[in-house]
Amino acid sequence: MPSVADGFPALVADLEYPMAVVTCDDGRQRSGCLVGFLSQCSIDPPRMTVWISVTNHTHPVALASDHLAVHLLSSAERGVAELFGSRTGDEVDKFSRCAWHPGPGGAPVLEDCTRWFVGRVLDHHTDGDHTGFLLEPVELSPTDAPWPGQLGFQAVRDLDPGHDP
Repeated sequence: MPSVADGFPALVADLEYPMAVVTCDDGRQRSGCLVGFLSQCSIDPPRMTVWISVTNHTHPVALASDHLAVHLLSSAERGVAELFGSRTGDEVDKFSRCAWHPGPGGAPVLEDCTRWFVGRVLDHHTDGDHTGFLLEPVELSPTDAPWPGQLGFQAVRDLDPGHDP
């Protein structure tokens, strides 16, 4: 029997997690990253938690931000996943390579994403090598746009991360 440290990654490797891009602006800089850890965590009131790696360029910017924009990626938006998942903000201005506009709290809203919301950060907590951000949605995209289905982890697992894990 494998150890938990060796066996757990293999146990969850084939799960299909939804992929999203989280963007933020702390008033000094913008940042954004591809995330695979997110979950609705309350129906009434509506709440979502997204987890950002502590090694990611976006992490300190998100910690200093009042709002985060969460872009729920469709299968047609792999290019956005590649831009925000295989480049690091330490080296590349991702926002100069895509169309966006400021949303509530200055959170950048990516115009090539059909489903998104901006959430006010209510709390954050450390969970191992990621920080969870509890969000209260304050603005969202129209929900009547065509949706070809979510972009899942298995469709982007070949991307090389823009930062060391």
